[in-house]
Amino acid sequence: MKRIIFAPALLAVGVLTAAMALRVVSPVPKVMISGTAAIGGPFTLVATNGDDVRDETYRGKWLLIFFGYTSCPDACPTALNNISAALEKLGSDAAKLQPLFVTVDPHRDTRELMRDYLQSFDSRIIGLTGTQDQIDHVVKEYRVYVAQQGSEADDNDYLVSHSAYIYLMDPNGKFVNVIQGCEAGDDIAAWLRKEMTLEAVKGDPE
Repeated sequence: MKRIIFAPALLAVGVLTAAMALRVVSPVPKVMISGTAAIGGPFTLVATNGDDVRDETYRGKWLLIFFGYTSCPDACPTALNNISAALEKLGSDAAKLQPLFVTVDPHRDTRELMRDYLQSFDSRIIGLTGTQDQIDHVVKEYRVYVAQQGSEADDNDYLVSHSAYIYLMDPNGKFVNVIQGCEAGDDIAAWLRKEMTLEAVKGDPE
């Protein structure tokens, strides 16, 4: 699994690919990284239990964040299944993580709907929704590509094209790396162990 520079040019490639595919992810690097990428930032959203959630809520834990929506036909359930498998594979190390599923479709994804949807996956995954402005803000902060296919003016039958990376943030809220949601659970678990170990080494003055 190669590590490469997380650059705007690569994001542009991902955007063009997604726009052509109506959904999400296609042949782009599996893992990308940068120590200087301005990804992440403050946000305020609502959890499926009704609690207001801010980025500071999870300080002290690694965040594993996936952006998607409950009507997503394939990429989202695939990624959430893979995250669930990775958490199981990590064993006790999973306690260091807080996995989040942030909707890119707040028009349809109420907290009740997200709660019911997430029952099919690992119970440790917390669903987050909010107003359109709140979602637009967090999407911008994390540089997520999102584009609705069709109009919601007539009905609720539409797709949302979106990037499908899993974001890893360190316990201080700093961006670490991303991996594609289509990666197998075992590979995601191995990647997480490696990334968390590397960050721990960086933070150790010895």
